[in-house]
Amino acid sequence: MDATRNPFAPGAGSQPPALTGRDGIVTDATTALARVRQGRPERSQLLLGLRGVGKTVLLNVIERKAEALGYLTILLEAPEDRRLADLLVPALRRQLYALSRTQKAADVATRALRVLRAFASTFKVKVGEVEFGVEPEAGSADSGLLESDLPELLVAVAQAAAAAETPVALLIDEIQYLPVVDLSALIVSIHKIAQKGLPFLTFGAGLPQVAGLAGEAKSYAERLFRYPEVGPLSETAANEAIQEPLRLEGVEIDAEALRAIFENTKGYPYFLQEWGSHAWNAASGSPVTVEDVNAATVTATRAMDNDFFRVRMDRLTPREKDYLRAMAELGAGPHRSGDIARVLGLRVQAVGPLRDGLIKKGMVFSPAHGDTAFTVPLFDAFMRRAIPEWSPRRQGG
Repeated sequence: MDATRNPFAPGAGSQPPALTGRDGIVTDATTALARVRQGRPERSQLLLGLRGVGKTVLLNVIERKAEALGYLTILLEAPEDRRLADLLVPALRRQLYALSRTQKAADVATRALRVLRAFASTFKVKVGEVEFGVEPEAGSADSGLLESDLPELLVAVAQAAAAAETPVALLIDEIQYLPVVDLSALIVSIHKIAQKGLPFLTFGAGLPQVAGLAGEAKSYAERLFRYPEVGPLSETAANEAIQEPLRLEGVEIDAEALRAIFENTKGYPYFLQEWGSHAWNAASGSPVTVEDVNAATVTATRAMDNDFFRVRMDRLTPREKDYLRAMAELGAGPHRSGDIARVLGLRVQAVGPLRDGLIKKGMVFSPAHGDTAFTVPLFDAFMRRAIPEWSPRRQGG
């Protein structure tokens, strides 16, 4: 079929043509936004799930819902090598200037800008050549202790939002990459804002270990957040994600072809987009058949290996690759740490640092004490394809 009419959207964070199976998450987020807009208390939310389940897409949807409700929004992505202060300052500066232009919030927003300047100077945040246009607020958010200064800053921002009767939504993607001290300071900030009943709501998205990281940072985090789980789609929702875009193009798909797509993708949204896209390109016309899907599986698997899986493996050391290949030898997982060590021919204590490093890189997580699982769906099959002939290297090799 005509490749230019291909309706599917495989890509990092790309909005799928049919967002299916996520109504509950979107409804709960919209309800929380509406409640805060009305001055009612509501918990912030952390969307948790593996790679490729559509967390970034959902965060973008929530941002649009917030904007439709009159929120000022701040959408950030936390990379591995930057601090939260560096990400926040430019975005907060922009929104505080917007608030300062409203007559009823001008004074409060201008004070928040002074607090922001003090914070930026204290933490040596560079905002290019842009000037703040205000003097720093002496004695505010300038102690040099992030867990003290960030709450003071965000409370000042939330007070400006309250004065303008314009709530603020802070959305942070890849939140697992925040350093512990940054995550702890953010949690304290959210707690203080909630205690004061200010119109400021936070939505984060990250890997499953974020719930544990938040709990370790502050014991009250479990009561401060809701933790919507973003998992693979049900077969019904997965079928709709394939059928609806095709139907809009006047194309049908056989039931057997749908089953084959679900079996290959296990319902993971990113994979569904890949298989749908390759099945469209493989088909000569309507309906899309199981033969088309079988042909698409070859090209989709190749594309996934090159574009989705391998870029993650290329970040790893040889010994980290060994650890993941040992996990793959055991299957999809999760696996006991002792079993992985046994496959590697090492003691559990010897592989502990490897496991810790892989957790920090976002490659594995611990769903339960002593268990290890891949954060990337179907990564075990990829590792077996990438390293078909494997034996553990000797320690030090």
